[in-house]
Amino acid sequence: MSGANSVQRPNVVFGVPFYLNQPNAPGGKVINAAAFSMPATGQGDLGRNALRGFGATQWDLTLRRQFRFTERISLQARGDLSNIFNHPNFGSPINYLSSPQFGQSTMMLASSLGSGGQSGGLNPLYQIGGPRSIQLALKLQF
Repeated sequence: MSGANSVQRPNVVFGVPFYLNQPNAPGGKVINAAAFSMPATGQGDLGRNALRGFGATQWDLTLRRQFRFTERISLQARGDLSNIFNHPNFGSPINYLSSPQFGQSTMMLASSLGSGGQSGGLNPLYQIGGPRSIQLALKLQF
């Protein structure tokens, strides 16, 4: 959990579940804010890496075919399909305990990894967790 000025671990409220199932929430679950309280001073008792975000699932496929016209000339046709089942992958949940959106994912995984350019990372279309994308190519070799 992150505070306004420093990284802080909250205290765990025992007997309260960490996760709540909510069918309308991204990924079908949220982190339960009632399971945590802010310590008066220092770090709380929540263990390091005790909470998990969402997993990432993506199936990619490449199809390629080589056509030979002569001994020296050939044509390669290629299709690259990313996230062929268009499976949604959600970014990390909001980790500020004081936020009203605490424990909810507010963006897709590809967008949460950087937008490319000056801010770093690849274009979200080409990162894991992006929408289905298809790239077709022809290559003449001689």
